[in-house]
Amino acid sequence: MLNVLTGNILPVFSVLALGFILGRGRVVSETEARAANRLAFLIFQPALIFPLVAQFDVSTFPAKALALYVVAEILCFTLTYLIARRVFGREHGESWLLAMAVVFVNTLLYVWPISVLIYGTAGAAPITAIVAWDSTVSFAFFIISMELISGKDGTSAAVRSMGRNPVLVAIVLGIAMNLAGLAIPAPVETALHYAGAAASPLTLLAVGIILSGSRLTPSPVVVTVSAFKLALFPAIVWALIAFVDPGDSAAPLFLLTAAGPSGMMAFALALLYGVRTDAITPVIIWTSFLSLIPLALLA
Repeated sequence: MLNVLTGNILPVFSVLALGFILGRGRVVSETEARAANRLAFLIFQPALIFPLVAQFDVSTFPAKALALYVVAEILCFTLTYLIARRVFGREHGESWLLAMAVVFVNTLLYVWPISVLIYGTAGAAPITAIVAWDSTVSFAFFIISMELISGKDGTSAAVRSMGRNPVLVAIVLGIAMNLAGLAIPAPVETALHYAGAAASPLTLLAVGIILSGSRLTPSPVVVTVSAFKLALFPAIVWALIAFVDPGDSAAPLFLLTAAGPSGMMAFALALLYGVRTDAITPVIIWTSFLSLIPLALLA
């Protein structure tokens, strides 16, 4: 466990921690970090997502385990949204993103790089399947839903905005190329790999800087959402797979993914669509820190 923690998990976590330290020390301003986060979201993440989607071998999908994982996502998302909305009285958009923070794990930028370091690309295939799902269906769903929730000019304006979103465009083009069986030209693939490599460290660094200016005192809503993320969601994933599909070789890696921290995308979307972040921010910070040991134990 100690080798996994120090050799694979902490090096990735350290980029987020470095951003937090730079922000607290006022070495880099929040304005600069927000600009970097926007660049990562609009440029580098599409470059990372497109080849992942275009080149993923669907035949390697652990279909049953993935379906159970999705069921767990739906159950936890619905429960969290209802509690945030009705018990804590949070607004619709914020409740939506708090629920997203429970089920949308930081797979693409955090758990996946760690799993590749530990198991190699082939061994991390089950997590790659979750990344592919989250990067296409889940992420697109949350972008589209936030466009509709925050759209002040109606559905037609939201649809036009979606068509200009580089992440959605990358997802759609990647799916189209995958279904058509087309290969990415080698020079383009090289450029995408080069640019996509910047997505994870730049986003983690920028988010760490932005988060550094937030209060860390856990409020009741923060404690509840963090507990749902770190305990309830992994427990439901484990229970569904254990009782419906026991013995599935992909189960340990699905549980590892579920135990990961809340995805940065809930925070990024909150910034993008003007949703308050006073609860979303500490949820991401606390789950990022508290998930270190569970990840090391499960890896």
